[in-house]
Amino acid sequence: MNRREKIEAMLADDPEDQFLRYSLAMELRSEGENDKCLTIFDALMRESTPHVQAFFMAAQVLVDLDRIDEAREKLRAGIDQARAQDNGHAAAEMSELLASLGEYGEL
Repeated sequence: MNRREKIEAMLADDPEDQFLRYSLAMELRSEGENDKCLTIFDALMRESTPHVQAFFMAAQVLVDLDRIDEAREKLRAGIDQARAQDNGHAAAEMSELLASLGEYGEL
């Protein structure tokens, strides 16, 4: 059983587990399954307590796909959410990535 299959098996027992869903999205990303991983990240961002790191990782995937405007949207929303959850480190990471995207056009 590979890593993805193990995560999927654990999710079968606990389908709402944010950490497992985030782990599956990361595994899908590493396999090049960008649409599937973005779908999971988007679901994690819409939770009653959004998964802050999902915003950052979704933005990174979008940058890799040259979908810069969408990445900026995720980063702005993620920065707001990180601040709301008192997660200064995540807000700073996302702010740094957002600033680096300036070379691709206007912020």
